[in-house]
Order: sequence, then structure tokens, then C-alpha cells
Amino acid sequence: AGLAAPGLLAWLAISKYADHLPLYRIEQIAARQGVPLARSTLTDWVGRLGVALEPLADRLAELLRKRHCLHADETPVRQLDPGAGKTRHAYLWAYRSCVHDPGPSIVVFDYQTSRAGAHARAFLQGWRGHLMVDDYAGYKALFTDGVTELACLAHVRRKFFDLHAANASPVAAEALNRIAQLYAVEQQAARLPAPERLALRQREAVPVLEELRAWLLDAQRNVAAGSGTGKAIDHALKRWPALRRYAESGALPIDNNPVENAIRPIAIGKKNWLFAGSERAGRRAASIQTLIATAKLNGLDPAAWLADTLDRLPTCLNSDIDSLLPFADSTQP
Repeated sequence: AGLAAPGLLAWLAISKYADHLPLYRIEQIAARQGVPLARSTLTDWVGRLGVALEPLADRLAELLRKRHCLHADETPVRQLDPGAGKTRHAYLWAYRSCVHDPGPSIVVFDYQTSRAGAHARAFLQGWRGHLMVDDYAGYKALFTDGVTELACLAHVRRKFFDLHAANASPVAAEALNRIAQLYAVEQQAARLPAPERLALRQREAVPVLEELRAWLLDAQRNVAAGSGTGKAIDHALKRWPALRRYAESGALPIDNNPVENAIRPIAIGKKNWLFAGSERAGRRAASIQTLIATAKLNGLDPAAWLADTLDRLPTCLNSDIDSLLPFADSTQP
């Protein structure tokens, strides 16, 4: 990538994508340290970096599709629309491995120009497994085509939490109390192997789930349809089969928080970098963010990993690409 050394390129990528600094601020920081770096040069380096790292991000996506359970979510980002002289909506779709998987953790960001469900189908390439999502309709076609839906208990909880915060609703308080019991079981189960986690869920969570459903059906009869409480109850009951599915396995997640946590830094960052310059720039950025986020998930220092990888990348054979992935040494795929 030009004349820049790997350490400098790694610093640039971390500054932009982990510390969320726009390029004009990186330019100012470098100038203050006596290093004049034109913004056009920085833009060029970021673009080349994205191209160089794309094969690694693609390989992570390939490995992710071999997993049996995934999380998915999406967040809007702005993209320049040069013809119109303004910005338009694009989306960063995020896919993450399940926290209960034995292999290394993986998160992959897929930059697309819309929120159409076709993008999820294109990314998954006929993948079959359990998919944890919120209630967005774009995923629904997958569930009629061999993918098994998991619904997010945290989303259900959030609706009751907001109700309780707004008007101290006793129905919401009771729902929160019952949901808290399910999370208490998960805390106990967190470090157990899958067979023991399943046994604990069957013993402790399944009775709570059955009582929760009976209580929700009863409460539904006593609240006004269309009220906030009514809507929160309806949402839980409508998704019930997908909500309770996790308890039938020791390897499935209870909610979608792991992928939401992976997206959160990007939600913070986009307040600073404001928009992607083009669809191509968005895709390159997604490759870099994929690798930085996966490195963090695996306990690596992204800057050190990136500098080392950029050093080794030019001489690495395609057949050895897995040795460059941001996994701890003991968790190679």
C-alpha cells in the first residue's frame, strides 16, 4: 500500500475504524507529530488496505457459514449519492457466531445498499441452521426455506422494560421478574459444556417458560388490545415457538445481544465519520471492520495483529491464508 509501513497502516485503520476518527482528524494528529499526511494519501491507503484485507474477510465469512447457529442484525449507515449531491441510506449487516460454539468467535460485516431481505439470503448462500434475529420481516423468507428461527428474549424484555420505565406498570414488572429468572439460569449455565447446559435449561428454564406463557395468555385477556402492554404481550406470544426454542438445546443462545454488542461500536463511530464515500468504499470498510471486530472477540490487540498481518500478507500463499486470521493461536479453524 504505497510507501507506508505496516505499523503506520495499522495505526491508520485502528484510528479510523476502532477509535472512530474521521480522516481529517487523523491528518491533524499526524501533522501535530511532525508527519504531514495529505488526506488524499490517507484515503488512498484506506482503500488499498480494504482491498488487501478483503480475502481474509471473505475467508471469515466462509468459515462462519460452516457454523450451525448464527446471530444476524443490521444497522443503517449513510452513503454519499454524488448524482443527487446528498447522502442516502445504506446498511451494514452483521453476522456473528454463537457464544456457545466451541470454535473461535467470528463477526462479519456485510455492506449493502438497502435493507432488503435478499441481502441476507445472498450472504448466507443456502446456509441451513438456527438464526437468531429480531422481528424484522426481511429475514422471514429464510424461515420458509430451511433456516430455523430463534427469537431474542432481550427484545421482548426491552418492550416490558420501556413500559415499566414509562408508567411503573405492574404487568410489566411481573413480566420483567419472570424474564429475570430465565437470565439467572443462563448465568449459571454460561460456563457449562453443552450437555450440562441443556440439562440445566430443561430442569430450571422450561418450567419458567411454561409458566410465563400461561401468565402472558392470562394477562392478554385482561389488558386493552392495542395498548402498550397489549402490544408487548402480543409480541412475546406471536414469537413464542422461536423464543422458547433455545431451551431445547445446550448450544443455542437466549438472545441477540452478542451481535448487537458487535454493532454498537459502529453505531458510535458513524456519528463521527458520518457517511461512506461510495458503495465500494463501504464494502472495503466492512472488510476492515470485520477483521478488527473478530480480533477483539478473540482477545487479540487489533493494532498488533493488523501490523503483523500486513507484514506477512504479501508473501503468504493462498493455501496458508488461515494462518493470518485474527484468532488466538490455540483456536485456529
